[in-house]
Amino acid sequence: MFFNSRGSHRHNTGRMSRTTFIKTKGGETSSELSSSPAEATNQIVQKPKEKILHGSLAKPRFLEQLEGHLKRELEALDTHSPKVQELRLQVYQEVFGYLIEEFKTYKPILSAIKNEYDITLAHLREQIRDLLPLRAKLVLVSEQCEKRILDLKVQERDEIRNLKQDRQRLQDVVKSMRRQQSALQIQVDHLKEDLASQYQQYRDERDARRLLITTISTMRSPQDIERDANNEEAELEDPMVVKMALQVCREDLTKAQVELNRLEADYSDVVPRRDWDNLKRMHEETLTKLETLQTDFDKMKSEYDTLLEVHRQSAPAVLHSNQSVLQHGSDNKHNVTTPRPNWEKCSDTLGGIERCRELFEGQSSQKKLEILLQEVNGQNEFFTGLGTTSDVPIYLQYEGKIKNLKLNKTDVIKVIKDIWRNKTTENEKIDHSRDLQVFLHSYLVEQYKDMSAEWAYSLMESIQNNLKDDFICLFSDILTGKVDESIYHGQTHLLSHLLKVFIQSDITQCGSLTVLEFSEALKQAFPLKSDQDIDELLMTAQTELRSNGVRISYQTLYTEDTDGRHKEFLSLVKKQATAERLQYISELRVQLEGKGEVDAEHLGTAFKTIDPSLDSETLDWYLSLAFKTKECELQAQALNTEVVLQRLSVADVKRAGPAR
Repeated sequence: MFFNSRGSHRHNTGRMSRTTFIKTKGGETSSELSSSPAEATNQIVQKPKEKILHGSLAKPRFLEQLEGHLKRELEALDTHSPKVQELRLQVYQEVFGYLIEEFKTYKPILSAIKNEYDITLAHLREQIRDLLPLRAKLVLVSEQCEKRILDLKVQERDEIRNLKQDRQRLQDVVKSMRRQQSALQIQVDHLKEDLASQYQQYRDERDARRLLITTISTMRSPQDIERDANNEEAELEDPMVVKMALQVCREDLTKAQVELNRLEADYSDVVPRRDWDNLKRMHEETLTKLETLQTDFDKMKSEYDTLLEVHRQSAPAVLHSNQSVLQHGSDNKHNVTTPRPNWEKCSDTLGGIERCRELFEGQSSQKKLEILLQEVNGQNEFFTGLGTTSDVPIYLQYEGKIKNLKLNKTDVIKVIKDIWRNKTTENEKIDHSRDLQVFLHSYLVEQYKDMSAEWAYSLMESIQNNLKDDFICLFSDILTGKVDESIYHGQTHLLSHLLKVFIQSDITQCGSLTVLEFSEALKQAFPLKSDQDIDELLMTAQTELRSNGVRISYQTLYTEDTDGRHKEFLSLVKKQATAERLQYISELRVQLEGKGEVDAEHLGTAFKTIDPSLDSETLDWYLSLAFKTKECELQAQALNTEVVLQRLSVADVKRAGPAR
């Protein structure tokens, strides 16, 4: 039997020694140092025999040796070492190893048990090593949570303190109000008592007065009694009673007035049941009529499409037959006359009355028919999309075939007016207005959903066919960037301002003015116009209305023709405004003559020179138009003078006051 001895000399020299204990057959034990473990292992060790000493069972020698060795090794350990537990476990492992080596028969099972324990210990050490950082983190999180809890407690304590203070303050207020209520109630009681006593005094005084009157009446002569008999009934009324009755009536009147005002406020928007039933019945009748009209319209549209297709198929044959008839008619010199067709009915198809007259002027009926057929056949049934590249306007970005809706001029004007109406509303809500192309795209998508592409291409086609109309041409120029959007808004503001002046001058509110009042209103609305321009506007208004020279109906001047256009008077107002704007730009050009380039400072000086009344806000806006930048981002950079003047000439730039 052998095992390592860990004595004091082990710690001194750092070397291990192995002591071999041998038990002989006679029971004596001998020990000697072995230089190698193999020699000690090859030595045969016999188990100690059990002996009974003094009636007790004696421990085997091998057990005593193991216990002694274990005790010495444990005593030799440093108890203050941080790894003392691991050293103790190592000592026990060595003793267990000696025990395994001693019992050869049980060595395999004991070795397996020892190995399993070693593996488990190693696994547990690895888990402990992994959990150490988590333990530190857990401690940190725990400290943070405790700190947060303390902060919340402090915060809640402050809130509770504030709430208690508020509660105490409110309680004090309630107590104060209750005291005030009690004091007021006492005053009311006193006043009631005073009023009752005063009323009693009034009654006593009235009775005494009546008694006095009766006494005096008995002392009068018969003539006096007969004279005062007529006034006796009037004197029976007590003035104090009448006064109090009047006061009560006034209070009742005040209460009734307050109640009436409340009822008017509560039921001002309430519709009477009778009116509601009538409106509901009318609405249902209107819906029924609308459904009927819609059904009839669908049928008529279907019949119209069928007739249009038949007409397209038969148009060449009809044209050929008409030519033959005309040739035979000229040869036979027929004297039969036929009624002339009303060609102006084709104005919607050809783009308006003016374009219709221009195409048909001086043409024969046959030629007019050919022109009409050419115009009708010239309108393709489908458009081809321009694609979705960046060079295509956003409202025209589409690929594939698009149906032609064949919009007439009236439809185009209605759509353009609705576009301007919606864009003006949007501009009033936001500071920075969107570009007209972007707004047109969003408008078409919102109004026509999946048919936005058809409306966009059909609208552009109809606009191109009606560019001779000033209103449509202005929209096209703004859409393509040739003209600034401020031109349209400037014209709208100009006409609106003129109408407001007319209304203010119309004292009788009859919708018309005398010639003198009309002239004065024009001068008030356009203080910078010359007398010649005012006279021209006056004569145009009289000519348009065919006035008798007494009164001019300004409301009639603001009506539109069948195509939705302004008439001669308003057209002249816009024409004069355009001429004045161009004249203003010409004066600015003269002021900048000789300068190849101009910056914001010099341009502002030129504006101030020709227009001293120009305010700074309007001047900044003019400069932002000229340099294509925001008013707050104007820099000292210089641009070509012609470029600047060109940008200003297509914007709503006008004179603010008289020249020097």
